[in-house]
Amino acid sequence: QVNLVESGGGLAQAGGSLRLSCLASGSVVSSRAMGWFRQPPGKEREFVAAVSARSGNTDYLDSVMGRFTISRDNAKNTIYLQMNSLEPDDAAVYYCAAKSPTFFSTTPYRRAADYEYWGQGTQVSVSS
Repeated sequence: QVNLVESGGGLAQAGGSLRLSCLASGSVVSSRAMGWFRQPPGKEREFVAAVSARSGNTDYLDSVMGRFTISRDNAKNTIYLQMNSLEPDDAAVYYCAAKSPTFFSTTPYRRAADYEYWGQGTQVSVSS
């Protein structure tokens, strides 16, 4: 069982930055592909960023490429999403997700269906 807890959301001005954190308990993140998803108001959940279990390969939603960075700190069992140059369209509830262990996989997964564990989400608001 994996318990994921997101933090770091809040209100930022357009052009500003926030860093989201996702602390995993009950299992280590080093053996898992991890991802961030978001759900804007009135819209479906969408992929934002992912990092593979091995090799640190990453993948991003086109609209956040170059502005957002996903990273992991295995010693702290935590993944991060650094969000820079925030835009009003980035406002959403952001969710952390973990896949069942894939020790040797170098694939970052974009599909929500690939992830078995989810956090409760953290709200990100962006003022224009």
